[in-house]
Amino acid sequence: MQFKHMAFFAIIPLLVFVACDSKNKIEEKIKYPKISLTTVRGANLEIITSENTLTFSNYQNKALLINFFATWCPPCRAEFPHLNKLREKYKNDFEIINILVSDKKSKEEMLAFMNEFNIQYPTTNGVSNELFAQHLGGIKTIPTMYLLKKDGSIMEKYKGMVPEEMLESDIQRAIK
Repeated sequence: MQFKHMAFFAIIPLLVFVACDSKNKIEEKIKYPKISLTTVRGANLEIITSENTLTFSNYQNKALLINFFATWCPPCRAEFPHLNKLREKYKNDFEIINILVSDKKSKEEMLAFMNEFNIQYPTTNGVSNELFAQHLGGIKTIPTMYLLKKDGSIMEKYKGMVPEEMLESDIQRAIK
């Protein structure tokens, strides 16, 4: 009888530990979701999030500039020629990903916009964009850009227009 009581009391902490471990894994999945974005041209971008990193499955081992923008935003429009030059200059180690926020556009409208500004890099348009923005704490200023190192860690966050020289200097550091 005494053995049954001891066995019972030995099992309770084990059950509590397992239950807590499962809860932590569920909370971690909610806190750090896997996000899927779709580009205007139909490609999928899978993003694995964690506390301090964003891993884009299609762009591992490249520095990334995540550009949250809107088509109606004058500073966003002004930055595209500059971003195009930087992308071309550092194309072996660097990529730009545009994330459309606060703006609903059809695929045709987005393709026309990308044509107008000669945007050749991935540009996403969809409801998952807002989820991704919320994961990063929300986007209150447009444009907002995040510069990621090759390992996916966030190196810089920019709000508003960024001087070309400053952004290029930061990109050079990110690709090393």
